Amino acid sequence: MEAVLTGVGPRLRALRKERGATLTGLSEATGISVSTLSRLESGLRKPSLELLLPIARAHQVALDELVGAPPVGDPRVRAKPIVHGGRTMFPLTRQPGGLQAYKVIEPQRLQEPDPQTHEGYEWIYMLSGKLRLVLGEHDVVLGPGEAAEFDTRVPHWFGSTGEGPAEFLSLFGPQGERMHVRARPARGPQE
Repeated sequence: MEAVLTGVGPRLRALRKERGATLTGLSEATGISVSTLSRLESGLRKPSLELLLPIARAHQVALDELVGAPPVGDPRVRAKPIVHGGRTMFPLTRQPGGLQAYKVIEPQRLQEPDPQTHEGYEWIYMLSGKLRLVLGEHDVVLGPGEAAEFDTRVPHWFGSTGEGPAEFLSLFGPQGERMHVRARPARGPQE
């Protein structure tokens, strides 16, 4: 951070000269005294937001450019697909640990459910096709636009209904990290 601040003065001077501005002209445009501008450029005064914002406005540059902030990395996630047991998973998050997001393609096939348990919490949102979810004593089919969430310590399995491929989003988190989306419970008999 200190290196970024020490580089501001020379950048300010170079930008001003590049624009053909004088300290007096910049002072008039920003309301900052000539002596303060001179001390900023020479590094004798630490830059602050209240000084840098009007200077950036006067030069019509972004504050990041003025302070020489490093460029932000490409936000796109370009992870390679993972094929596991015939299922293709496209990672949508880059950071290890914590919540993980995947776009999953389940191919058309017939399988016998083999419920498993493990630590964690999972949320599924259907994009297309149908997906069979066996969760504890429940055996349901999810279609496009439907979501399910569950504690993965409950015996669970999901897979193709055999009617075609299914695409869905899956969010998986360590135990205790819930997605904060709740399915409305089925209503009991009217009282």
